[in-house]
Amino acid sequence: MKKHIAALAFALTITAPTWAAVKTVTLSVPSMHCAMCPVTVKNALSKVSGVDKVEVSLEKKEAVVTFDDAKASVDALTKATKDAGYPSSVEQ
Repeated sequence: MKKHIAALAFALTITAPTWAAVKTVTLSVPSMHCAMCPVTVKNALSKVSGVDKVEVSLEKKEAVVTFDDAKASVDALTKATKDAGYPSSVEQ
């Protein structure tokens, strides 16, 4: 039993853990034109696994998304908006 515990302890010390990071990205969504557009974009982004927070502004034509990068990616976010009919890109 001690050999198994020692082997497990050794394996855990040499295996580098993968830490998720919370990231925030601003997406430009230029095709939003009416009051329902931000609602649709927010719903689409909120359905992406790992998304923690979504703020969408019609006036700025942008979405600010906070997400766990171990569960979601920028590609998944832009795909979600595109699939909802609102292509987006990362603001620089």
